[in-house]
Amino acid sequence: MKRKWMATLCLVCAIGLAGCQGKSEKEQALEKKVSELEQQIEEIQKPVTYEQEDTQEVVNIVDPNTMEIVHTLSPQDLGYEEDLKTYKKHIEQLAKELARGTEKELGYDQRMVLDRMDEKGQIINGSPMVLLKESELVEKILAVSGTGGNVEMPLYVTESGYYLEDIPYLEDVVVASYTTYFNTSDVGRNKNIELSAQAINNVIVGSGDQFSFNTVVGPRDEANGYQPAPEIINKKVVMGIGGGICQTSSTLFNAVDQVPIKMVERHHHSLDIGYVPKGRDATVSYGGLDFRFQNTSDVPFLIQAIYGKDFLTVEVRTSEKYEEMLKKTP
Repeated sequence: MKRKWMATLCLVCAIGLAGCQGKSEKEQALEKKVSELEQQIEEIQKPVTYEQEDTQEVVNIVDPNTMEIVHTLSPQDLGYEEDLKTYKKHIEQLAKELARGTEKELGYDQRMVLDRMDEKGQIINGSPMVLLKESELVEKILAVSGTGGNVEMPLYVTESGYYLEDIPYLEDVVVASYTTYFNTSDVGRNKNIELSAQAINNVIVGSGDQFSFNTVVGPRDEANGYQPAPEIINKKVVMGIGGGICQTSSTLFNAVDQVPIKMVERHHHSLDIGYVPKGRDATVSYGGLDFRFQNTSDVPFLIQAIYGKDFLTVEVRTSEKYEEMLKKTP
């Protein structure tokens, strides 16, 4: 460093001595060199500054099944240190969206799709119930918000509550039954009843299982064979695809209501209907109103639907050894 300063001073002096005379090309080149050296010295003397690393802590929410990060949040940006109450509300909303989904994305919560039997008595597997426990996720996020880190989503999976060895015997005895009737001339409506009856036939409802009519039956549209028929909407009888399936859901309700179950969701029609007594109906609409119940007994049962020329019968069957356990207490 000292040598550079000395060289610079010598050059400056040399130029100063030549100041009274006309500058030759050599002197001009020397002056340019001095200017360049001065700029280099200025650069050397500048204080060194380092870019600060972004040490802001983040929380990664991880899918425990794939171990992939599904969402990253910054507690600092969301006001964790300034307003904990507001921060918690934001986290609660995030947990709700992850569990239940949004208009654009599906959530992690999934209703159980119940297993069923085919014509040969073989099991057609459904899928278990999946529940993202929102309150637990919120607590886990709050616990690491000060330091950052990974949080695995608390997903709880519930399988159907029955034993495979019970399957061959679930048709043994009828513990409940209910029948409704319809007009044979209403072809479209009757077809809808038949299709929805086929959908709920031979469904296995294990101990603790939840049955959802909309989940089991699925969309009622032309692609699935459903036809235009009269249906009740807002106290008016109108034509709609799938009209008549409420007779299936109402017949099912009156059958399963005779065994130990818990009603989870049931709705009435806005007008009286003729195939069940007043107040004994269960109206449904795909993507809207549903009929849901939970088997609160300690044993499984089988739903069977018999579609006839002018009637629909829904039976609840089970193994002979479970018959007494499915009797509803008055």
